[in-house]
Amino acid sequence: MKIALAQINPTVGDLPANTDKVTRAIAHARDAGASLVILPELCVCGYPPRDLLTIEGFVDRCAAAAKQIGESATHGITAVIGTPVPLEHGAIANSLVVYRNNTLVDHYDKRLLPTYDVFDEDRYFEPGDRTVVIEVEGCRVGLAICEDLWRGEDAGFAARYADAPDPMAELAKSGVDLLAVPSASPFVLGKHARHRAILAKHAAALGTPVASVNQCGGNDDLIFDGRSCVITPEGHTLAECADFEEDLVIVDLDAAKPIEPPSIPDERLVIDALTVGVRDYLTKCGFRKACLGLSGGIDSALTAAIAVRALGPDAVLGATMPGPFSSEGSVTDAYDLADRLGMRCITMPIAAGFDAHKQILDEAFATIDQPKIGQKLPDLAQENLQSRIRGALMMGISNRTGALLLTTGNKSEVAVGYCTLYGDMNGGLAVISDVPKTLVYRVCRYMNDHHADLGFDRPPIPESTITKPPSAELAPGQLDTDSLPPYEILDDLVERHVEHRQSSARIIEETGHDPDLVKRICRQIDLNEYKRRQYAVGLKITHVAFGPGRRMPIAQRWVR
Repeated sequence: MKIALAQINPTVGDLPANTDKVTRAIAHARDAGASLVILPELCVCGYPPRDLLTIEGFVDRCAAAAKQIGESATHGITAVIGTPVPLEHGAIANSLVVYRNNTLVDHYDKRLLPTYDVFDEDRYFEPGDRTVVIEVEGCRVGLAICEDLWRGEDAGFAARYADAPDPMAELAKSGVDLLAVPSASPFVLGKHARHRAILAKHAAALGTPVASVNQCGGNDDLIFDGRSCVITPEGHTLAECADFEEDLVIVDLDAAKPIEPPSIPDERLVIDALTVGVRDYLTKCGFRKACLGLSGGIDSALTAAIAVRALGPDAVLGATMPGPFSSEGSVTDAYDLADRLGMRCITMPIAAGFDAHKQILDEAFATIDQPKIGQKLPDLAQENLQSRIRGALMMGISNRTGALLLTTGNKSEVAVGYCTLYGDMNGGLAVISDVPKTLVYRVCRYMNDHHADLGFDRPPIPESTITKPPSAELAPGQLDTDSLPPYEILDDLVERHVEHRQSSARIIEETGHDPDLVKRICRQIDLNEYKRRQYAVGLKITHVAFGPGRRMPIAQRWVR
């Protein structure tokens, strides 16, 4: 029997466009000779729909769209389509509807509803309570949806389901020849390997191939890598869809031979994920252009390169904004970067604006018995004033051109608050806010070494941008290391405290880092939650990003 893995990129809430994608995928699968086509979880509405599910009429229209597809597009093929469906008393199910020859065959409601990290499905859905096996050309096909299979094992939350029924065990009792698993599982570095291991485990336990079909593309902060696949009971891969892009792969279960899926370095995955995240965030939100400040530093360089790769050089505008403490290299490196990327760069000096603001503030400070700007160093007011002038100028460019302003802060800086509210934090999308500084350097090196494969004519990042010591250039001779430990140490502390939720005591015990430094950094991470709460939407690539999946209180005094 031939099956089709229909990996599509739906837009949340765009029912007409999603219906068209699903219908075309079904038609292509039928034309290719497939008997069964499997589409992603909630593909009719896109994932995650979040509170759209609570809006009057939304779920009904999704169910009607799925019914329309099923009754008009499934002649000669069996289609498994993901959609929310209304239940009694206002409840909703995360469902699969199965149609064949334009007739409803059966439906399946997701049984395990993840409610951790970015997932909040208990908020919206009622869990299903039955096992469903359909027959396609004599093949018994068991149905499951995403978490029914993963059971939190891929994200470290398996304990949540210790007492929950195991849909896989019940399917094993029913006897199946194939397991079909539509998913909408967001991309996280390292997650795909765990997914493959879990798929192989279930395939072995069931003694049958497992076909997992994942959504691709970006929706808000989440990025979906696709990589839908079929795994045999022996752990072999019979087919795998492309990563991060729409794909339709036909698998003949009776004749397919194992393939060796490509091994992709983390650096390449980060580049591809962020490229899709930027492209889809802008296009799905209605933006055609982006702008950003170019400091000559590595963070803005990587952000610009990702933006150009996602949108094209003509759609990205950079601006260098030299101030009283800017080095000559900040400007020359910015223009070198722009030239390498083929994008436009303009110069907006901030000296006049800084002097004007300084005069106003100095007069105000005199009335409240405070020292003038720059009278005593370091002067946080002086440093942040420069950043806020730049932020206001970039928002002016955004307002006038309609370009979305991209913020350029990395995860290490965002973690400890090494950023300025209403300054460099201004913008609509935080492209690398989940990329630690050390990974920023690795990705830039990879981008230069593999520029042709990534679509660049030459290495995009100037060598001087990579090799010079990082600095915000907001004070004379300023370096990041004046305020922060070396990034190798900082990133280790951020990963442990944020992603692994370790206390300062445990970090000190396990790493041998200076105890005072560990306590200071951990406290900085906790105290700067108020800044992050006001930050732009950030693209998620790690297990724990600063976003919807991490919900720390702002006003709190717990010291970890």
